[in-house]
Amino acid sequence: MATTTSGLRAIQPRDSRPPQFDPAMSNQTDSHSRVRLTSRWIEIDGQPALPVTGELHFSRIPRVRWEETLRLMVASGLTSVSTYVFWIHHEPVRGEVSFEGDLDIAAFLETAERVGVDVIVRIGPWCHGEVRNGGHPDWVVEAAPHARTNDPAYLELARGWYEQVAAQIARFCGPDGRVIGIQIENELYDQPEHIATLKALAREAGLFAPLWTATGWGGAELPPHDVFPLYSGYADGFWAGQGSTWDDSFRDHFRFTHNWDDPGVGGDFREEGVEIVVRDVDPEFPPATCELGGGMATAYHRRPIARGRDIAALANVKIGNGSAWQGFYMYVGGTNPADHLQESHSTGYPNDLPRFDYDFQAVFGATGHPAPSLGQLRDHNAFLASFGSRLMQMYSTLPDDAPVDVHDLMSLRWAVRSDAESGFLFINTHEPHEPLAGSSDVQFRISLGGDDVIVPDRPIDIPSGLVARWPLHLDVAGVRIDWATASVAGLVEHEIPTLVLRAHDGVAARIRFAAGTSVQIAGETVSADEPVEVDPGTSLVAGGALRVLIVDERQADRLWYLGDELIDSVDAVWREPEGLVVRAVDNPTATRWTGSGFEPLDLQTSSDPGSTAVQVQVERNGGTPPARYGEFMGRSSAPTDAQIDEVAAVWRVVVPERTTASDGDQVELAIDWEGDVAQLRADGVVIRDRFWDGLTWRIDITALPPDVELTLHVVPITTESRIDLDEAARARVQAEGRLCAVRGIERAVSTRWTPSAR
Repeated sequence: MATTTSGLRAIQPRDSRPPQFDPAMSNQTDSHSRVRLTSRWIEIDGQPALPVTGELHFSRIPRVRWEETLRLMVASGLTSVSTYVFWIHHEPVRGEVSFEGDLDIAAFLETAERVGVDVIVRIGPWCHGEVRNGGHPDWVVEAAPHARTNDPAYLELARGWYEQVAAQIARFCGPDGRVIGIQIENELYDQPEHIATLKALAREAGLFAPLWTATGWGGAELPPHDVFPLYSGYADGFWAGQGSTWDDSFRDHFRFTHNWDDPGVGGDFREEGVEIVVRDVDPEFPPATCELGGGMATAYHRRPIARGRDIAALANVKIGNGSAWQGFYMYVGGTNPADHLQESHSTGYPNDLPRFDYDFQAVFGATGHPAPSLGQLRDHNAFLASFGSRLMQMYSTLPDDAPVDVHDLMSLRWAVRSDAESGFLFINTHEPHEPLAGSSDVQFRISLGGDDVIVPDRPIDIPSGLVARWPLHLDVAGVRIDWATASVAGLVEHEIPTLVLRAHDGVAARIRFAAGTSVQIAGETVSADEPVEVDPGTSLVAGGALRVLIVDERQADRLWYLGDELIDSVDAVWREPEGLVVRAVDNPTATRWTGSGFEPLDLQTSSDPGSTAVQVQVERNGGTPPARYGEFMGRSSAPTDAQIDEVAAVWRVVVPERTTASDGDQVELAIDWEGDVAQLRADGVVIRDRFWDGLTWRIDITALPPDVELTLHVVPITTESRIDLDEAARARVQAEGRLCAVRGIERAVSTRWTPSAR
């Protein structure tokens, strides 16, 4: 990738925010004992905070996994979770309402209460989440042709739905409840009166929360004062048209800007020719997001890949832009609770979605298995947990020469968030599909505290692909870091607190402490009159009061910040009341930070974990597929079962029996396959499906009866198939001409490991 010569880049931090005040929401109305809103930030327990929310859908996850999932989300740095309540999941037939089993939202909220995590409920009535009719049961579609308006017939149905929801969750609302937010509707951009009416109906039903939210993207007109507008940002999206290029609405999230609207998300629902008016942030509310892409679903016609650095870069840019709340969608994937509950061409939706699969390439996939993005987001979230309170009192400043055109790949992208005395320098030279240029011979001059801070002390090269947040005049435990060319991660409390800095590939980690600070490395005192260059894997003690641990990119992605504990583990780790728990298939190699180094954790399990190859037997070879099985709105349609049966290759899957099992064990199939569409059938009935995107397909079979007959049906894909694939997957098709194979299946049994009793 080409580089540009930048030289000295200067910025004068300036506060362009509207004056701060307290809106009526959460102050005059619906006050809460822990959560309060100001026009600049959200307060938690009386302090400015930067909440981090992750989306999961309780009705798409087995109830037995709820608690572990919530604890893992907290362990990865979340302060709250959000969940849709899909009407069609609970009342598919009029009058037959169920909140039982995996649909028991009251039990889910009780679990959240036990874990100690706040919840935002997104109650619709129209939700979407790629659910059939946006979540409206078919009978609602038939009974209320003017849905999503103030049509009396629809409002009466909505009232009944809200009353059903309130009967389940009202006791978790109120001034001390775990429900701290309620979202009304979703992606409704031209009915502000309807949103206000829905809020009134929800309150009449007994639902209350300090934060009432609505999606503000797409030029949405929202009722003033009634709802807190939240925004989105995705690196790519399945909803783009067939054969479309990477849209500018995606590119826009990888540059620093103070524009928060996103005209792309939900655009597939708007009538052609509707003008999208990008609106400024309402000064009554701070800029905040509820849907930063924590992954991406695959539609039949378009199957983008959400990579970890894409997600981390986008999230980092939003913080540099001044975000006061980060929400990731999805954070946990799932599986539709029954067949034919997905959005599809048959419902008039522009995109065909899998019937069961909602893995979403999420931070934790459909089976709860961690995705490659998890480590980078844990690192990001640890930064927000440790320094969010300070960030909330800092404003974002963009350089005068910030790139305006999203197609400018050469100009350096950076911003500063500061309070005029201290702050953070944000840099982004990463975006997917079109690499951004690096820059050579760069220094930054930032005016802070009446002085010009030069970062670093000598020109450096900024590589392409950098995602950085560097400290500026940052005081930690009474020690001031003037600047560093390594990113701030988390702060771990020990006798001497440990600050973790993430060194970047291609950038030497240099730290400049305030003049007169004593610095000890490996027991030896070094001069702090000049910046200290430190190799990853090294720690130092500054001022006798702060230990700084420098880690490389790989180790940073393995670190888990669990309160006063720092754990290095490739496997999932979380904390329960009894202590640490690790979920692993193989013998885990987790280590714990002692305050001066990492020591191994002695872990044990009472079960029998491991991976075993699964035998597959060819029952039928695949045929020749058409280029398209059908189309709708110019987009390819997914094959029907009948069309699949005409061309699919079929394998019988023989899963070996387990000899031992324990509570808490999870059994997955990890399927390495190639093709177009795959179905797993049990005794001839489709129980799981997947559109191929080149990634491993994981299926939770823990609760599957042992005597069931499994068959795997794979539809071939060819160079003629009208499908938009990720570049890597497309290259595989082009190289072979036709793909239809099962490369291997493993049965992976993961178990709970806990520290051995001493």
